Amino acid sequence: MIKILKNSLHIPFLIACTCLLSLIACNAKQPSNDETPSQLKGNYLAYLSSLKLPEELTFCGEKVPLEIPEVRERAEREFYLNLQSPGQLILYIKRAGRFFPMFEKILKEENAPEDIKFLAVAESALFMARSPKDAIGVWQFMAPTAKSMGLQVDDYVDERRHIEKSTRAAIAYLRSGYSYSKSWSLAAAGYNMGHGSVKENMDFQKTETFYDLFLNEETSRYVLRIAVIKELMTHSEKYGLNLESHDQYQPEKTVSVKCISGIPDLTQWAFQHGTTYKDVKILNPWILKRSLPAPKSGAYYVEIPSK
Repeated sequence: MIKILKNSLHIPFLIACTCLLSLIACNAKQPSNDETPSQLKGNYLAYLSSLKLPEELTFCGEKVPLEIPEVRERAEREFYLNLQSPGQLILYIKRAGRFFPMFEKILKEENAPEDIKFLAVAESALFMARSPKDAIGVWQFMAPTAKSMGLQVDDYVDERRHIEKSTRAAIAYLRSGYSYSKSWSLAAAGYNMGHGSVKENMDFQKTETFYDLFLNEETSRYVLRIAVIKELMTHSEKYGLNLESHDQYQPEKTVSVKCISGIPDLTQWAFQHGTTYKDVKILNPWILKRSLPAPKSGAYYVEIPSK
């Protein structure tokens, strides 16, 4: 902010500044067709309306029945709402560079469909999020469910924030739903509302497919949102999102330090291992405090930057 002084000697200086700013503005790069903001907005809306839902969407090899009008309408809702947030889609793609290689490796080891990685995008935008209902982590586990899947959740450690362990727990939870439904779409619905609730609805409504079920709004949108996110991320260039592989965030190069005893001071421990408290906390979001008690069994593996 320029402070204007009452002294008239400053007037020529202000006039000169004004002229210079005007000259810069005149020489600034303008749209080639001199479009006004409203015209530019109109062109964007025209572009958005020109995009059409593809004729086929799938999730884990299961086809979304877009020939059913109400299913297609629900899918289009997710399609256009996601396209309304291009910045968020760009972040999905950028963060995928950090997380998808690990997800794909674990999914292959667990003999689970690779499309499950897109469920994490729908859950958390690949961010270490906390929901209003206190679901936490990239896979958004509630504490009771996390504990039932073998994750440690207490005042010092929250393995919902441990990428590898929470990924394996998510796959196990999805597989438990698949075991009785034989459908990954229904398993994903169960991930959202609970497998017991999905099974109760299937029994009451006497149907065995996700798309024949009448469910709450959130769950009825959930599987379609995942399928649409898969389409937009897999074919991003088709929708004007032209990112190169080097634009994606990359996984940190780390080494694991085995800890069989407690760490009373994480800062001192970090210095002893040639790193900083900040790096330890960023690489190990599952450590909640400034110290770490001895593991209840086995060992903790703390990641530090590789040299």
